[in-house]
Amino acid sequence: MSAVLARLSAILVAACLLLTGQAGISPDRAAAADPGYLMTHFIGEGATGQQMYFSYSTDGLNWNDLNSGGMTLRSTVGTRGVRDPALVRSPDGNKYWIIATDLCIGCGQSWDDAINNGSRNLVVWESTDLVTWSKPWLLNVAGAIPEGRNAWAPEAIWDSATNSYVLYWATNGSRNGIQKHRIYYSRTTDFRTTTTPQVYIDRPGTQEIIDTQIVEIPSGVGNYRYVRASGDGQITIEGSNSILGTWTSLGNLSGIGLTGSQVEGPMWLKFKNRDEWALYLDQYAAGKGYMPVLTTSPSTPSASGSYRLPAAGTFNLGGTKKRHGSILNLTAAEDARIQARWANVPGKRLQSFNFQDRYVRHSNFDVRIDQNVTNEDAQFRQRPGLAGSGTVSFESVNFPGHYLRHDGVDFQLAHNDGTTAFAGDATFRQVAGLADSAWSSFQSYNHPDRYIRHYAFQLKLEPITTATGRSDATFRLTS
Repeated sequence: MSAVLARLSAILVAACLLLTGQAGISPDRAAAADPGYLMTHFIGEGATGQQMYFSYSTDGLNWNDLNSGGMTLRSTVGTRGVRDPALVRSPDGNKYWIIATDLCIGCGQSWDDAINNGSRNLVVWESTDLVTWSKPWLLNVAGAIPEGRNAWAPEAIWDSATNSYVLYWATNGSRNGIQKHRIYYSRTTDFRTTTTPQVYIDRPGTQEIIDTQIVEIPSGVGNYRYVRASGDGQITIEGSNSILGTWTSLGNLSGIGLTGSQVEGPMWLKFKNRDEWALYLDQYAAGKGYMPVLTTSPSTPSASGSYRLPAAGTFNLGGTKKRHGSILNLTAAEDARIQARWANVPGKRLQSFNFQDRYVRHSNFDVRIDQNVTNEDAQFRQRPGLAGSGTVSFESVNFPGHYLRHDGVDFQLAHNDGTTAFAGDATFRQVAGLADSAWSSFQSYNHPDRYIRHYAFQLKLEPITTATGRSDATFRLTS
């Protein structure tokens, strides 16, 4: 670039910054003028596939896996597996919840178990920033339903008329002598207590309904304030002006070749820069995960061309299979936090210097060094230190949100509770190896006279005063 062009560019940048300041735009929004979309979903069967995963998109059609494609939350309650998550933001934007089906097919549960004697609970996480999440808890929503046998595919939508959420889900329950899946609802404000469940959607006869998701439509678009898509043999579209009021059937997607025998898990996305929506559908019959269907008129599915399949090559779902979840339109501040927290950092092993066939690993949340361990118990993501810049923390790959933390002189794998004390205990300065400067040692942030070391193959935090101690306190990060 010529000197003149460089000078002009600098002037333009300064002018833009000045205008930004005059407009009163926050630093977060200035840093991320075009925030994207966050999808939370599961990716398949088994103990790791049925956990929480995050993906990110700048345009709502092309998605990238966050956290190097690894899970972002792991259920440690109930069946220890989760599916069908809904990500809920409070009206003031100060709190978030993930609610999910408590289900782990192939982890000691079959589909017959899940249908006829499954968990009556939902799994819930809570956060104030989309970054640090609580430990999960179980919310019993189906225990009071006559012959209620499970609780699947939860969703929630804020009802400003009552200042509460309408929480809705599917349960295989008995009503009028017919046992089948219906949609039930309760009200809640905190996802810890709920009102008595009531029937919300009951299709005629023996027709079941399992998946449904509601989207709020802006004023001036169509004839309804709310539109919902449901899997009930078809992908049925309905409209209403009240969440719990009368819903009118508007049609289905059979006209574009999509029925409930092919797709499930409807998931809405409203594009930020235009009145257009994507209705994502999980291609479960073909085992392909999500695909988008586009529309500028959600309430007219029967109109020719109203719902349409996107052109080939105009969307990409990324490296992992995306299955039944939900999408959140991010603010600039949320976008920045998500990008920083769930950056793609590969999992690595911490290899012992003086026992080079041994690696740091967790087992039942205790931490030690073991021989030749290659599974995810020995893999950690080296994150920016929780307590201060220029430091590091070690997050477990297979228990995200859990970090190596010292407790006195001992170590454990512990859930980040967001406190200052936890941050200090889980933060270290990476320095030249005490036994070999080509390796590394890790000095405690809040006890700088002590280092991570192993002793009798257990991980400890101790002062280092001997040659043996220096060797025990020296490690290498390796794949």
